[in-house]
Amino acid sequence: MGVELFERTSHGLVPTAALSEALPQLSAGFTALADGLTTLRGPDERTLVVTVASVFASRLLIWRIGKFSALHPEIEVRMVVTGRLIDLARSDIDCAIRFGTGDWPTTVTSLLGGKRYRPVCTPSIARQLKRPADLVRVPQIRDETAMLRWDDWFAAAGMVPVPLTGPTYTDATIAFDAAISGQGVLLAVDLMSADAVSDGRLVRPFDAVVDSDMGYWFATAKGRRETRKVRVFRDWLISEVSDSADGYVPQLARKRKP
Repeated sequence: MGVELFERTSHGLVPTAALSEALPQLSAGFTALADGLTTLRGPDERTLVVTVASVFASRLLIWRIGKFSALHPEIEVRMVVTGRLIDLARSDIDCAIRFGTGDWPTTVTSLLGGKRYRPVCTPSIARQLKRPADLVRVPQIRDETAMLRWDDWFAAAGMVPVPLTGPTYTDATIAFDAAISGQGVLLAVDLMSADAVSDGRLVRPFDAVVDSDMGYWFATAKGRRETRKVRVFRDWLISEVSDSADGYVPQLARKRKP
C-alpha cells in the first residue's frame, strides 16, 4: 500500500506512527478472522491452554487442578508457566492468569483476588518478632521479580522503613521455598501464602496488611469469542480462589474496560 510500517533503529524495528494508529483495528480484524476460521473448523473444546506465572502455578493451581479435571474430564488443561506477558490475541493461548492492576489494553479481565499482602516467616523466626521494628534482627528474603513493596507495608504498619538485608532470589517460587526453609521473612500475597499458613509451615507475625490496587486477574483476548471451556475454567477458578483466600471473596467476573 506504499505505507512505511517500521523504522529501523539501533534498538531494532520500531512501529511508525501510521502503524501504531492502525494497530488496534488491524488486531481486532485479525482476531475476528481467527475466530471465524475456528467456527468453520469447529472449536477444540477438548484442550484448554492457560499461561500462568510460576508462583501462582506452584502455590495454588497445581494443587487444585485435579479437582477441575475430575469435574470436567472432557477438558485437558495445558499450563504454559512463564512470567512473560504473552499476547493472547496472537497465540494459541486460551486464557491467562496475571498479577498486576488489570490494565492490559488488549484483554478483558476478571478479578480473582490476591490484593492483600504482608510478611510471612516460619514459627521459629516469628518468635523473634514482637513488633515491626524487630525486622532488623532477622534476614529478609528479597524477590527481585516481585511487585510488592516493603515501604508500603511499613506505611500500613504506621512506621518509617527500617534497613533490610538478606538473601535475594530472581524467582518467586524459590523465594517462597526459602521462607519455608527458615531463611528469613518474605513479603507475600495472602492468597499465595494461605496454604503454607494453614498447615503451619508459615505464620503472619504482624496484623498490618497492605490492601493494594494489584491482584491476580483472569485474562482473555479482547474481541475473542468466549468458549465453553474458558467459561467453566474461569468460574471454577474464581470459586477455588475464594475458598483459598482467608475469607477474601472476589466479585464474580468483575470486568475491567480495556
